[in-house]
Amino acid sequence: MSLKGLLDLRHTLAFRLTFWYTGVFMVSSAIAFLFFYLLITSVIRGSTDQDLMSKVRTFSSVLNTRGIDAVTQQAILEAQAAGEKKIFFRFLYPSGTVFSSSNIAYWRNIGVGRAAVRRLIEDGKPVFDTIRITDRRHQVRVLYAVLGPGIILQLGQSMESYTSIFDVFRRIFVTTMAGLFVFGVIVGWFLARRALVGVENVTRAARRISEGSLEERVPAKKGEDEIDQLANTFNQMLDRIQRLVAGIKEMSDNIAHDLKSHITRIRGTAEVTLTTGTSLTEFEKMAANTIEECDRLMDMINTMLFISKTETGVDAIDRREIDLAELVRDACFLFQSPAEDKGVTLTCNISDHLPFYGDVRLIQRMVANLLDNAIKYTPFGGKVDLTVHAGSDRAVHITVADNGMGISEKDLPHIFERFYRADPSRSEAGSGLGLSLARAVSRAHGGDISVTSTRKQGSTFTITLPQSTAS
Repeated sequence: MSLKGLLDLRHTLAFRLTFWYTGVFMVSSAIAFLFFYLLITSVIRGSTDQDLMSKVRTFSSVLNTRGIDAVTQQAILEAQAAGEKKIFFRFLYPSGTVFSSSNIAYWRNIGVGRAAVRRLIEDGKPVFDTIRITDRRHQVRVLYAVLGPGIILQLGQSMESYTSIFDVFRRIFVTTMAGLFVFGVIVGWFLARRALVGVENVTRAARRISEGSLEERVPAKKGEDEIDQLANTFNQMLDRIQRLVAGIKEMSDNIAHDLKSHITRIRGTAEVTLTTGTSLTEFEKMAANTIEECDRLMDMINTMLFISKTETGVDAIDRREIDLAELVRDACFLFQSPAEDKGVTLTCNISDHLPFYGDVRLIQRMVANLLDNAIKYTPFGGKVDLTVHAGSDRAVHITVADNGMGISEKDLPHIFERFYRADPSRSEAGSGLGLSLARAVSRAHGGDISVTSTRKQGSTFTITLPQSTAS
């Protein structure tokens, strides 16, 4: 790998994960070694102290049975037997004055600790001390103990075994930590790469998608770990984006078609009038038709913007307390005349009083669109039933049912899409936005709209608005 590759590697998540894993692993190992070292130190020191105390008890017993001369003689013999570089003895008066000792030529740099003697006399308990001599490798463990009345024993023992064990331990520590570091780096890198393989799959898929391949998907398992959840969520997001892009394309095509139709009519009328018109009345009629077509265009554009803003929540709805029953009753009254003109019977079954918090303007428009569609697609002699009631599910249900032409199973899943118009409806005037608006309004109030329909038997639209929005 080149130097640039190594430098770039430092900025990767795999490198950081490996670094942290190795660091935590090394710190944990060092703490374990430190604990083990302290444990060994404590055991060796405790063993040394017990050995020194055993000698004190032996000398004390000899003092009690045979006297001080026998004690000093035995101390000299033990020092010679163990090695004068291993152990030394001094016998002191309480004042700290030495009156007898083993051969201390090797230990001349170790004097009598006056503070230790005073503490011994005050407490009466043996005093231990660890001394390091500047020109020696090994520490010395020194014990001050009362041997008998007026006699203090200073007993020193080299901790060569402790130093040797420490040296061995240090070599083992350095070697082991180096091996653990290599092991930690290898294992950490392996685990990091294995953990991030899913993220790399997502990255590669995102890169291909950014190049225009919306059909690309991340290979995902059915596992429950975070990477699998990320991959599945990413795929769900891509599915939604693809549907939105397809919807935008379809909507753009529909918008272009409807705009083209209106503009074509405007241009055709203007061209005919300009080429054949001879009177002011014909030009006034052309102007009136142009204004009418422009109004239809403006209404379609405003409705489309209204649906978009409502669905995305850009414009907050103006909630206020209303009587939903009275609002729907007024709408039903307004549509009685258009229904009678077409020979359709409009029946309204509405509760007396339904308090609700919502946007009056939006709900009026939603109900009006449903009634207008029902009357428009119901033939002469048919009927439309409007029902409003509060259900046991703490929701208000607005139902518009007709016995008109109905909707085919093929068209039923798409009727709430913008500009979608089933084939039989294309002979009727309209922009194909009414049902989309109704769904946007119902969802803006926390509810939804559903439909059931049978071809040539009629359709039933049901709006459900939760009463949790009311107080």
